[in-house]
Amino acid sequence: MAARTSVAVDYGALGEVELAQRCAGRDRGAITHVITSNNQRMFRTAWSILRNRAEAEECVQAAYLAAFASIGSFEGRSALSTWLTRIVVNEALGRRRSEDRRRRHLEGKGIALLDDYREALMRGSEPDTPDVAVAREQIRALLERAVAGLPDIFRTVFVLREIEGLSSEDTAEILGIPVATVKTRLFRGRRRLQEMLAPELGTVLSGTFPFAGSDCAALTDRVLRALKLTDSV
Repeated sequence: MAARTSVAVDYGALGEVELAQRCAGRDRGAITHVITSNNQRMFRTAWSILRNRAEAEECVQAAYLAAFASIGSFEGRSALSTWLTRIVVNEALGRRRSEDRRRRHLEGKGIALLDDYREALMRGSEPDTPDVAVAREQIRALLERAVAGLPDIFRTVFVLREIEGLSSEDTAEILGIPVATVKTRLFRGRRRLQEMLAPELGTVLSGTFPFAGSDCAALTDRVLRALKLTDSV
């Protein structure tokens, strides 16, 4: 009898419902594909609410674990990425509410809190070429500080629309607000940023809040370990 040979699966070619069902069946390749395909958006969305890199990473990991626990119920009524992003939004909002309660409790007792920014905002893991590294980092830092300074109601809409490139309809679905509200908040957020930043804003936004390379790989590995799907015994 001829030996059976395994056929590599092209997960990118699968329909989203089938991909979700494979994840529900704990197909390691399918889960890895979903994580790596959505890490950037999930991280940026979590950061837009929490404004802290470490907390955003923890939030994304928790959101993935929650998502994979219930992914068998995914029916494809919206895009899988939209479904995942709603989960991370809810997780981040819950964490922020908890932090706000803790902060109010501590402030009520007169305890001074340390500044939230314990590290440089959103430093990337992908190396730039030497001749552009300094200038790019300066522009990135300027943009990220400006976006971080937007009011909460504008910041997440801005990140999803301008940086992630989602439509107004998808953003509205993720945040549970009317499309008209998305458009209004985006307009006002843009106007505030334009008051602070040069016209080159639109051409450099795609490089902000990077979450790729080793950052992406490390988060993927942590989620796989939590799901007990690593290669190690």
